[in-house]
Amino acid sequence: MSGIKSTASKAPLVKIENGSFAYKGGRQIIENINIALEAGEILAVLGPNGTGKTTLLRCMMDMLHWDSGRSLLDGEDIRTMSPQKLWQKMAYVPQARTATASYTAFQTVLLGRSSRIGPFSSPKDRDLQAAEEALKRLGILHLADKACHEMSGGELQMVLIARAMAAEPKVLVLDEPESNLDFKNQLIVLDAISALAAEGVGCIFNTHYPAHALQRADKSLLLTKNGMSIYGPTKFVVSEDDIRSIFGVNAIIGDFGAKTGRVRSVVPISIAESRNASG
Repeated sequence: MSGIKSTASKAPLVKIENGSFAYKGGRQIIENINIALEAGEILAVLGPNGTGKTTLLRCMMDMLHWDSGRSLLDGEDIRTMSPQKLWQKMAYVPQARTATASYTAFQTVLLGRSSRIGPFSSPKDRDLQAAEEALKRLGILHLADKACHEMSGGELQMVLIARAMAAEPKVLVLDEPESNLDFKNQLIVLDAISALAAEGVGCIFNTHYPAHALQRADKSLLLTKNGMSIYGPTKFVVSEDDIRSIFGVNAIIGDFGAKTGRVRSVVPISIAESRNASG
């Protein structure tokens, strides 16, 4: 896991200031979020279904507009940035859906270079190389010529992650990147995120796996169903008490032995009793 870095004079790579959001006529989804991500850090966003994890990412990237507050990238308000400038610095991996286009994996990954290729220009050797390197990094070069609409959900998820990596962003944003993936591919993706962070890329990912946050993330943001949140260093935020409070699950956090060393993980034990339960 990369260390949390101190940058006293330089603006954080990503910052959300007092971000709040509610869908029209609906309840408050996100209330007064404040986070900061430095280059080379990993931030995990956790919470039960319906707590606004995807909404948070979309507001941060200005795909949805904050009701109040703002998002900054390198100290600049994202709302004022041109799309080309924004997507040269930031790449986004949505949750995988069924593909309908007939693009191959290589063609799809090459699309990640769009912000670096002029509207009337052809991909250069560097663009082709970046696409191939991203496929290799995730171990899916063998899918290069396969049409995306013929892929499994897991294969498509890996291709979308490779597309974002090919953009060579300063910030990589991933919405449940482990979804649809088996254990091996989950580890491949998590290792890729850790390697990118070690190279100075800021990474933000939503996850349903507290163990992945414990093992990879410098900072974590826990969202609750009433719009509130808990934010800070992962070792303090992802705790047995907070898992019980937010997820309604009794769990044990501890270090477990493995051939490659000891790893910190979360073991769910039982459903926590509701505070409103009688007796």
